[in-house]
Formats: sequence, structure tokens, C-alpha cells
Amino acid sequence: MKAEEVKALLEQLASAAATEDGDAWRQTWTCLAAGLLDDGTVSDGAYAALPHLVEAAAALPPGQSVDFWVDLGCIVTAEDRPPVPADLEAGFSAALRAAEGAATRSLLSAGVPAQVCAHLVLSCVAFAGHHTGEALWRLHDPRESGLQLVCPGCESDTEIPDFFVDPVRPSFEAPELPDPAHVREGEQPWGEVAAALQDEALGEGWEPFLRVAREVAAAGVPRETPGQAVLCLVAGMVAVKGSPQWAGREWARKLMLLTGHFRCWDCERTWTIADGLAENPDSARPQHRPTKAWTNSDGSAAMVESAAAGRSGEAATRFRQDGNAVLAADGTPWGRISTFFDSAPGSSGGVNALAVVSRPGRSTLVAGAGDRGEVCLWDVADGRLIHDPLPGHPDRIRSMTALSLPDGRVLLASGGDTGTIAVWNPVTGQPVREPAGDWPGGVTGMCTATIPDGRTLLVTATPRGAVRLWDPDTGECVGRLNPYGSPIQSIAAVPISAGHTLIAASDTAGRLHVWDPAVDDLWEPGAAVQLSARALADADHRVAAVATVPTPGRAVLATGDDQGVVMLWDLATGAPIGDGLPASTGTAGLPVITATTAHDGRTVLVTGTRHGHRLRVWEPETGAVEHIALDAALTCVATAGPDLIVGHDRGVLSLPLRSSAAG
Repeated sequence: MKAEEVKALLEQLASAAATEDGDAWRQTWTCLAAGLLDDGTVSDGAYAALPHLVEAAAALPPGQSVDFWVDLGCIVTAEDRPPVPADLEAGFSAALRAAEGAATRSLLSAGVPAQVCAHLVLSCVAFAGHHTGEALWRLHDPRESGLQLVCPGCESDTEIPDFFVDPVRPSFEAPELPDPAHVREGEQPWGEVAAALQDEALGEGWEPFLRVAREVAAAGVPRETPGQAVLCLVAGMVAVKGSPQWAGREWARKLMLLTGHFRCWDCERTWTIADGLAENPDSARPQHRPTKAWTNSDGSAAMVESAAAGRSGEAATRFRQDGNAVLAADGTPWGRISTFFDSAPGSSGGVNALAVVSRPGRSTLVAGAGDRGEVCLWDVADGRLIHDPLPGHPDRIRSMTALSLPDGRVLLASGGDTGTIAVWNPVTGQPVREPAGDWPGGVTGMCTATIPDGRTLLVTATPRGAVRLWDPDTGECVGRLNPYGSPIQSIAAVPISAGHTLIAASDTAGRLHVWDPAVDDLWEPGAAVQLSARALADADHRVAAVATVPTPGRAVLATGDDQGVVMLWDLATGAPIGDGLPASTGTAGLPVITATTAHDGRTVLVTGTRHGHRLRVWEPETGAVEHIALDAALTCVATAGPDLIVGHDRGVLSLPLRSSAAG
């Protein structure tokens, strides 16, 4: 930024003010503004130059200076701003007060495009010193539908897709103002704004929001005013002054959605959306009540709960990894992490598939496999590798399962990317059969089926829809499932009696299928009952992963979708059980789920997102939720009794699961 450029601009502004005409200053200002704010960074000389520029721009006719005040708002709310030098602080503060008055007069002048009007009023708010002015940098183009927020509590990013809709009527209540509402001391220019706001500007139902906007303006935008109330003012002025009128009203109602609430997917506390827009807002406080948070694209209100699983009214407990320990925020230990030795079967160190091998009277083993086509077996008790890696697949291993046979033997099966299937003796480390098969699309899922005639069969699934039943000893295909041929992405076996399991699978379209492997006819349901189509539709639940839930005397299936919702189902009736685990917006993607029984007999589910770093530990009976943040990217999860086994991008680790009652 050069002094001669500033001088030239000042002369052009003075000329335009004297003649009440002229646009020569605009090009000079555009070039100068690029020097004052370069890629989000404010230059060192800005604080010295801006007071002189503000004084000159304030003399312009209000309708001519709109762009100047919008640009200045961007500068004073930039993310990278050096502190104001002490000798310039008084002059710069006075310049902001002058800018607030001049920008407010511009706001009240002739109508400007709706989005420009929104930026202008936010600039006015920023000049007034309120933190909601920071939202200027996070305000989406009205053509964009999503919204990105930052949780004021844990700083996790939360994305809300399809946020910006145009509801005819509000889907949540108007915010409250501090009681009593403080009027800003000294002369303030907002009185005319309060008078300009009109109840009918937004249409029926929005009058309470505009009354809040009027109160904020009359008070002069005090710094302690809640951000959502200030956004009422922003939206109200867009509705009144945005041009054309219909565009201003539509964009204003979209902005008014920012006065609602959102629930953080990580800490599961509920915050005002306005606070999620601002950078570290001092006044942010979590909400402790159910609240309508945003509006779906069909115009219906979406409800969120501030409670973990919607019951307790408190935020979920959060834990983080610290070395080999998992600690709460206050340092309270949760459990010790055990790393399995030499746990790098994949070329990149990652593990794609896990299986737990339970052997009566002997230690439990965990099998893990990755990109190199080798299987590793560890002892759960000490993480010791009990064999050299077992080679056999020419490709990446994508799925595994353990088979407990009627004669007491326990076998391990693995499936590869090119459709190869191998069966191993985990005790000796020797193959029962050499890997065989060449099924297009690979083997994406495996489980074990027991049928009433006493046989134990291996079940495999492919993304092309082939679901086959195999004799594990001979390798003979003895049956098929999936008559519709739907591409399968997740599969699980759910016991319904001592010698009979059903097979549940999700396809790539989010549908859930239940089959009875004891029935020879593909179209005969046998004991299989499909999940309630109405319950799935009502929950808008598109199943991406399935897992068996060990529950005495009841066949229970867990299903997860790519928004983080987990639901439980009674396979005897097809009906959902309880409220389920709510959506986890920030972890959108393919879920991983496992379930086990804790020491005290409670059922515990663990869910995360493939390639994510966080796990949620959920007790359906109590609704308690705990979050664990790990320093590894998850790929798969399993449970070995009360221990959680995590496959990740660098190997395998385990940590104990506990019930919330254990403290």
C-alpha cells in the first residue's frame, strides 16, 4: 500500500462528495482495498490509513458508499488481523464509530441487492463491536444449501447439508434478549433502523422475530446481546431494504434460520447457530432443552435433543487418547490402550478386517488383515503375535469371520478383493484349503450361519449381489441367498435360537434384507421377518452397516446409516427398539458398528466412521453416550468380551469397555 494511492483516493472521495456524483474513486478503492486485505491478512499500514478513508467516505451520499462499507466490514472482521498499535488505537476506535453511523445511513438509503444488504448490515454490526459481525466471513451465498459451523464447546466442525431453505413460517421460537436489555451508552445511530422495521416484511408468523430486531436496534446493538437476536436485526433489514422486495424477503427468511440451534455431533451439546458462526463467542452457552434446530428441505422442522441419546439432559462424556491411556477432560482415566505387537499386516500398516476367534478353555485370539493379503493372529490378553503372518491371498483382504463347528473345531475364513476365499486353522496357522474362487467385485462381507440340521456354514457377500452359503471344510457352495441380487455392503448373522441364525444385510441403496439360510427356496421367507418399512421410512434411515447385538432371549439387530444414526430392531417382529442413537452430522460416511456385553451385563454398542478418529460408546438401556477421540483413522471394529478391538490405518489396538454405571 503506497501513500500516494491513499492520497489519490482521498482526493477522489472529496470530489465525489462535493459534486454528489462520480465513480472514479471506486476503481482506486478496489485496488487499494486489495492491498489493505491480502488473502485474509490485514496489512500493517491499514490502521493508519483507514481513519482518513472513513472520514472521506462518510461525506459521500449514503447510496453511493455501500460498497465501501461492505469492503471495510471485510477488513475489520478478517481472520488474520494484527493488533491495533497503541498510538493508533484511539483514532481507529473513533473511525469505527464514524463508520457505524455512515454505514447505517447507507443501509437506510435506497434498496441494494439482498445479499449485499446482508453484508452491509453485518458490517454495521461489526463496526458496533458485536461478535456476530464475524459471521460476515461465514455467510453462505444464497445459492449454496449447506452450512458449516464450529462448536463453541469442543471446536468440532459440524456440517448441516440443505440448510438454506425458505420456510414460509418460522419453525422455531424467536430468541430472547437479556433481561433487562441494556441500551448502549453514548450516541448511537440505530434509532431510525428500529423505526424502519416492519412487522409484515417477512410474512405471517415472523412478527416476534422482527420485534426482537426492533429491540436490538433501539438498544444500539449492545455487545452482550445474544448473537441470534442480532441476526434477527440483520434479517429484518434485508427484508425491508433488500431489493427487489421478493428477493429481500426470501433471503431474509433464510438468514432468520440462523437464529435456530444445532447439536454438535462430537460433544452432543446444543448451541445457537449464531454462536457456531462466530469465532470463540464469549456469550455462548449450551442449551439444555429439546429445540427445533433447522428446517429440512421439504419445509418441515427437524428436531434435535440436547441430551445424550435424548434422555439425560446432559452432554455426552468425552475422552481423548493420551499416549497409551484414554483420559477424560479433567484427566480422569478411562482405560489403558494396548497395541498389538507387529500389527502391520498391510503394506501401508493398515488393517481392513477383524475377526475374534473364541476357543473354549483357551485364550481368545484376534485376527487382522490388510492390503498385503496376509492374516495376523494375536492373543487378546497380551497383544502377542502367535504366528508369523499367514500368506495366502494375492490381493487385499476385505472381510473375515470365525466359524465354531459342531465337532469343537474353530476355523477362520478370509475373503479378498478379487473374490478369493481362504479357510485357516487358527491354532496351527495352516490353511484348511488354499485360497480359491474368483468372484467379481471381491468378498465384501462374511459371517457364520448355523441351521437346524446341525450344520455351520460360511456366508459370503459381494458388491454384485452374490450371497452364497459354503461348506467350510469342502469349499462346496451349498446354497444362495439374496434373490433380488441387490449389491451388498454389510452383512451379519443374528441368532434366533441355539442352532438357528438369520442373515441380515444392507445393500448399496440403503435397504435392509433378512433371510433364513435354513430355507432352500430363495423366495421362501422361513423364519425371516423384514424390518418395518414404515419405521425405516419415518426415520429416513438408509442402512449402511449392520451388526448383531448380544441380548439374552431376544434376536436384536443394530443398523447404522451414513449420518451417524444407529437403530435397534427386534427380528422377531421387525419393529424398532427404543429411540436409537441420534444422528452424528460431523462424521458423515460409512459407519462401523460392533456390540458386546459389559461386565455388569449391560449391552454396549460402539460406532464410528470409517477413516474417522472418533468412537461413540452407547448404552441403549440408559441412553448414556461416551465419546473417545483416538489419534488413528478407524477402519473396522470388533469386540472380544468386554474389550474393544480397533483396526486402524497403522495397525490394531484394544481398550476396555466399561458401563457408565462403573464411573
